[in-house]
Amino acid sequence: MTMANDTFTLTIAALRERIARGTLSHEALVEQVLEAATLPAAQHVFTRLYADAARAAARHADAAHKAGVQLGPLAGLPVSIKDLYDVAGETTMAGSAVCAGEPPAERDAVAVARLRTQGAAIVGKTNMTEFAFSGVGINPHYGTPRNPADAGTARIPGGSSSGAAVSVALGLAVAGLGSDTGGSIRIPAALCGLVGFKSTQSRVPRTGAFELARSLDTVCAMARSVEDCLAVDAAIADVPLAVRRRPLQGLRLAVPATLMFDGIEPAVARAFERAVQTLSAAGAQVVDITLAELGEIGTVNAPGGFSPVEASAVHRERFAARREGFDSRVAARIALGTEVRAADYIAMQDRRRDWIVRVERALEGFDALLCPTVPIVAPPIDALAEDAAFFRANGLLLRNTFAINLLDGCAFSLPCHAPGELPVGLMLSSVRGDDARLAAVALAVESALQLRSS
Repeated sequence: MTMANDTFTLTIAALRERIARGTLSHEALVEQVLEAATLPAAQHVFTRLYADAARAAARHADAAHKAGVQLGPLAGLPVSIKDLYDVAGETTMAGSAVCAGEPPAERDAVAVARLRTQGAAIVGKTNMTEFAFSGVGINPHYGTPRNPADAGTARIPGGSSSGAAVSVALGLAVAGLGSDTGGSIRIPAALCGLVGFKSTQSRVPRTGAFELARSLDTVCAMARSVEDCLAVDAAIADVPLAVRRRPLQGLRLAVPATLMFDGIEPAVARAFERAVQTLSAAGAQVVDITLAELGEIGTVNAPGGFSPVEASAVHRERFAARREGFDSRVAARIALGTEVRAADYIAMQDRRRDWIVRVERALEGFDALLCPTVPIVAPPIDALAEDAAFFRANGLLLRNTFAINLLDGCAFSLPCHAPGELPVGLMLSSVRGDDARLAAVALAVESALQLRSS
């Protein structure tokens, strides 16, 4: 998609500056977005557009600005919401076809309602993996949004928040409200060259979000910068994080030897090593650690896995009545959880609690865990036509990010590739409740990486 100006690549702060100077209005921006959303590059990004509501929010923001009212960061700016969030009066489809005919939502999801309260111009619902159950982003019902990072090859956007990522990457939204159960914010952010923030699960209410796995589901978003992610987080959590900026010098960053680098592609390894060199040169202490506990994830998550077991409960009636209507690959993963006994599920929960405590202890004294967000770059969509290739890629995409969901931790994915390269994400992670401190680390790391590429 060719744009006449750079408006579609600006951060929230840069857009606010243009609006303050009078060279851009909220309404003009939203009109540009709505027009661009109909272009071929945006095919399969949205499952529904809210043109009239978005225009109304933009006009309201323009009127308030003209009257001298100080606006919040999201007021009048285009934001997208993933198709798993309730909007009053609509059936929430969650990227599926089998929900057709189910009762409409009575009210907006909490996160959506809070975005509206902040004046955001919600431009539409975005496409996703069916029921948020894969890290690839392919959807057989509504099509697959193409990753904008490669004009020559149709590559996956990552999932499950596929449309959310592409909406931001194309500049159709300053932020995409998504969700993260095993990496569904961070994976597409990494593959599309964006910033994704997975908060501690309890930070944002999940009310009105279509459930995948209640032990892991997290309401969060992606945007163009750490600051933009924090602005959205403040809106949907209803309270901003108390972030105290810190210099990079002296920060202790742990690089785990276990699991996170297995099967890494050369392009990802090169980008990661460059990032580590940049951070070390800027004064960060990058420390190699074993973190052997990461090797226990398969045991902690067995049998079946938290997501399949809990998803099988969510979809029990749909699965029994309309399994043939599911994406066959999603159905195969849900089926893994249908025969798991209650005693085994309780044992999984017990093992997880013990594992979290031990990992938290191992990370004491470090400011963040540092690793690639995913070990591969975005593969071509056509390369995943066969199930074996799809599930291999899905496993690799989810592996690193899932570890932080299992930990109930918080994490940022930051772009760390060089101009002209396919996007690569650098994941900074920490333990539950450490969101504000991690945000300070992410701001410092982002600044160093941007200085390197400038």
